[in-house]
Amino acid sequence: MHATDLLRDTPLIDGHNDLPWALRTLAGPEPDLAAGEPRLHTDLPRLRAGGVGAQFWSVYVPCSFTGDGAVRAVFEQVERVHALADRYPADLRVVTTADEVEAAFADGWIGSLLGAEGGHSIGGSLQVLRALRRSGVRYMTLTHNLNTEWADSATDEPVHGGLTGFGREIVAEMNRIGMIVDLSHVAATTMRAALEETRAPVLFTHSSARAVTDHPRNVPDDVLAALPANGGVCMVTFVPRFVSRAVAEWDLRLADAMTAAGADHRNLKVRNDFAAAWDGPSTPGATLDDVVAHVEHVREAAGIDHIGIGGDYDGVAELPAGLEDVSGYPRLFDALLARGWSAQDCGKLAGRNVLRVLRAVDDVAV
Repeated sequence: MHATDLLRDTPLIDGHNDLPWALRTLAGPEPDLAAGEPRLHTDLPRLRAGGVGAQFWSVYVPCSFTGDGAVRAVFEQVERVHALADRYPADLRVVTTADEVEAAFADGWIGSLLGAEGGHSIGGSLQVLRALRRSGVRYMTLTHNLNTEWADSATDEPVHGGLTGFGREIVAEMNRIGMIVDLSHVAATTMRAALEETRAPVLFTHSSARAVTDHPRNVPDDVLAALPANGGVCMVTFVPRFVSRAVAEWDLRLADAMTAAGADHRNLKVRNDFAAAWDGPSTPGATLDDVVAHVEHVREAAGIDHIGIGGDYDGVAELPAGLEDVSGYPRLFDALLARGWSAQDCGKLAGRNVLRVLRAVDDVAV
């Protein structure tokens, strides 16, 4: 079997794509995604070539947005995703449930799911959280690169010991309303606290394995080992500094240079602009084989029922060789099939595991 055959029968569901924010910040008029857009990692022809069956579009808001500004921005991003589906009705359909994903896939659409990246976007309000869920948002990443007032981020100085009491209340409310708890970006202490609190399966929508690449954005083995009891899924990301040790070491040098220059490495735009102008060594780059190593480690540590894919396209400046844009997914699955993965196991990785999580979260909701 080839990957193209596999993905014709099984919906590939990617956990995280930042196209909505990339479109917001792209100079000039909004591009025609049906015609292709070389400035982006994502457009409709390449989504089709990549066999994408459904995509969680990130309704991301940078941590520089706070309070009411963050709330306004996240709903603007929600509307952007709905507008994309309206603009390209032959290709995109907004969906919210596993049944709707499967129906859209069967009818030839790319299912458009929504995920909010960063708990700061609710402005500390459970009412805003509920409103996001009513608008179709299916997951919320508890933090982005900075702590919230109720949860510690992986890339900030810890202040809460994981989750505060209000943070645990947020997790419980997410369970109640059927919103998936996304533990990418959070500190390991937050991961463990959320797993203690939640009654529903979690997702890591774009994280990889810390045992393979020691980066704080990756998931430790003890947390991966806890996923079978929870029912959750770690969706391996393609971000080079998370999947390649060489790139992670280069990024530490970049962070030191930025600190010396008074620049904040946690701010993605500042980081990317600084890296582009930096006179230090060029990035060594990551490869498809680096991603395969993480996929296989997560399978070993958590089990085949607890793994997925979350590329983070249009959220990073660089991507691994062979996975440069959303057309590259078949190359990853062909590599796994060549290494002896069965079609059934590849199908679980592609999307079956995430569909199970969607259904289980809805079963817990009241």
